[in-house]
Amino acid sequence: MTSRAATNPLIKSLHRSWKNTPLSRDKADTLLLLFACIFVLGPHFFEMAWWVSVGTIGLMGWRAWITTTGRRLPPNWVLVPIASIMMAGVYASFHTLFGRDVGITMLALLLSCKLLEMHAKRDLYVVIFLNFFLLLSSFFYSQTIVSALLTMCAVVLLLTAQISFQYTGTIPSLWQRAKLAASMFGLAIPLTIVCFFLFPRIQGPLWSLPGDANKAKSGLSDTMAPGNISQLALSNDIAFRVKFAKEAPRRDQLYWRGIVLSQFDGRTWSHEEAPNSVHFPRLFSVSGDAIEQQIILEPNGQRWLFALDIPNQAPEIETMNTRLNTQLELYSSSLISARIRYNVSSFPTYALEPNLARRELRAELELPDNFNPRAVDYARQLGAKFANEDQKIASVLNWFRQEKFIYTLEPPLLGVNTVDDFLFSTRAGFCEHYASAFVVLMRAMNIPARVVTGYLGGISNSVDGFFEVRQSDAHAWAEVWLEGRGWVRVDPTAAVAPERVFKDLSSTQPKTGLAGFTAALGNNSFLRHLRMQWDAINNSWNLWVLNYDQGRQLNFLRKLGFPEIDWPQVTALFFAIIALVTAVIALPLLRDKKSLAPIDKAYAKLCAKLAQKGYKKFAFEGPSAYQERLKPHLNAQQFAALQAFLNLYSAAKYGKPKLTETSMLHIVRQLKQSYATFLASF
Repeated sequence: MTSRAATNPLIKSLHRSWKNTPLSRDKADTLLLLFACIFVLGPHFFEMAWWVSVGTIGLMGWRAWITTTGRRLPPNWVLVPIASIMMAGVYASFHTLFGRDVGITMLALLLSCKLLEMHAKRDLYVVIFLNFFLLLSSFFYSQTIVSALLTMCAVVLLLTAQISFQYTGTIPSLWQRAKLAASMFGLAIPLTIVCFFLFPRIQGPLWSLPGDANKAKSGLSDTMAPGNISQLALSNDIAFRVKFAKEAPRRDQLYWRGIVLSQFDGRTWSHEEAPNSVHFPRLFSVSGDAIEQQIILEPNGQRWLFALDIPNQAPEIETMNTRLNTQLELYSSSLISARIRYNVSSFPTYALEPNLARRELRAELELPDNFNPRAVDYARQLGAKFANEDQKIASVLNWFRQEKFIYTLEPPLLGVNTVDDFLFSTRAGFCEHYASAFVVLMRAMNIPARVVTGYLGGISNSVDGFFEVRQSDAHAWAEVWLEGRGWVRVDPTAAVAPERVFKDLSSTQPKTGLAGFTAALGNNSFLRHLRMQWDAINNSWNLWVLNYDQGRQLNFLRKLGFPEIDWPQVTALFFAIIALVTAVIALPLLRDKKSLAPIDKAYAKLCAKLAQKGYKKFAFEGPSAYQERLKPHLNAQQFAALQAFLNLYSAAKYGKPKLTETSMLHIVRQLKQSYATFLASF
């Protein structure tokens, strides 16, 4: 059957040449190396600039075309301009030639160019080592189980390619070379385990360069404008995991407090810097039982920590200083660029600043001039109809319920007066629209109010017992100040979509097309259980592998019986165990082992099979004598199959002239077929 691609004259001629002429060994080894390079560069294609990915694929495609057609490699006067243009492109993209991402990009381009300049075996080693460097750098972007498995496969593939170039005589099959590479990789696993547990850990990242640590992080920021949270809600990435010491609270209590936004410029709410951690018993009181939580926060490039509304004090974290300010925001002194774990206590019943003077709340009453005039006028007219603040709040929430307001992830665009457009034109928005509009209306009614952003809800993983809070659970609500009660949480979104408080976001949105099909798959109990299993495995990987830091290493050594160990002792212990493990691995390998040629391996396999049948070969017997002794014990079919095998083996082993490499491979294939025929005769 002729493929569509074969209609192209060039592809057709290549197809004919590949079909009729088997690839030489050098060509096959080079193509295997090219495949290994593409496998190594695969994870980087999604992180590098598009032109770098296209350029590396193009250069490797060029090298593959040169290999298959037998053409010469390009001269230096062609390669030097290409390399210069690429370096100029790197500088134009990054505006520097230094940094982590720049270095990885230049390594990828260097590897692609080096493949076009392989003239000697040393060039092969350079290509292999460049691949190992790129493999290592892939962990800058991802350290998941999948990335670790892909890296192991890439190492085996690179070793297979390297081994292939080492043979000078008969070359084993690709499968045999891959098995050899896998066995070499397996020998390194014990040493790897020892290094993981005992190699001295340092605090902080091993490799970090300015400006690189927080690239491509997602999470809530200290500003909020229409569309910010709705875009974040499209992400299914995990924001943090939570384990409760006791029974989990009701879902309508799962408000994960994050950032308080008090300043408003007419469109964007922003954070007002508050004093550092202080103890303020006059401003803050709690009652009832505490809710104890262990939180594992994913890296997000921000400094905010999260806890149930509300935490009573800042958690203790070894690697950073944490604060709890007067707005009850938890934050760290440094950006969160690595996964952290902390314990925190929260109280759902509290009184926050109940006795403030009105002059202390001026910032929570301010509105920008000449913005949203219709909303301000409407709020003042509505507020004049009611005597107390509770009635004013209820009137706004009732208005949201009774009018045709829509809760949607895809709200229309808004103009300069965002609140006016939302309240009186589009009436369709996400939680940030409702929280922003509600706070503006409250301030226009002379009620202090502010926006709070964080997360709402979470799903319990039935496998490991952790609550998983995802970016899609991002939420915004409001706080109003009432005399004698202090700051009180009000969620205006609940007036429009009350189910959002009791269900996750996906349950509140209509499902059509592909989204509906995906939702149906997500509701399948078997698939949901598989997803929870996978999330639990990832969580265990994060806890026991990625979070194995200096503190946990010292605890591990104490359990081994080293209560007061210092780093020189750790280093000495590390090298001692490495030497011991190396000896255990190496000693069996140092024993002399008789190496058999492929045809002798086939003959030995046949003799072993006959020995199982009760016809063991004597040490002094040759193939002919062995055959004659077995003749009376075999039927005609069995003897004919045995005779065909042994005649072929004797001719290959003792005949003249000596067989070429290609003929030897052909004989080995014939011996395997003859052996299969012999087995079938029994």
